[in-house]
Amino acid sequence: MDLSVVQSGDVVVIGVRAEHLDAGNSSDFRKAMTPLLENTLKAVLDMSELHFVDSSGLGAILSCLRVLKERGGDLKLCRTTKPVSVLFDLVRLHHIISLYSTQEEAVRDF
Repeated sequence: MDLSVVQSGDVVVIGVRAEHLDAGNSSDFRKAMTPLLENTLKAVLDMSELHFVDSSGLGAILSCLRVLKERGGDLKLCRTTKPVSVLFDLVRLHHIISLYSTQEEAVRDF
């Protein structure tokens, strides 16, 4: 799984460099995210390149949220594409994870 990582103060901004987050790559996503989440309590996931997320992908994102929450941290999502936003609304994920239009808004909300 190809991820980009940018540090913004004490917030790690992680860009998902894939069009799909699904059963075929959600395990790779979790493995790639593990070391990135070990050293932070504040993370933003940039979803601008994702156009499809299935239940495995949702589970992987929720797993990342759980890891951070267990240590008193949080995960925020930004720049979700229309198809992914519709899915998050449908499964009401936006009540569990905060969604933002830009990286700057997500980082600033910490």
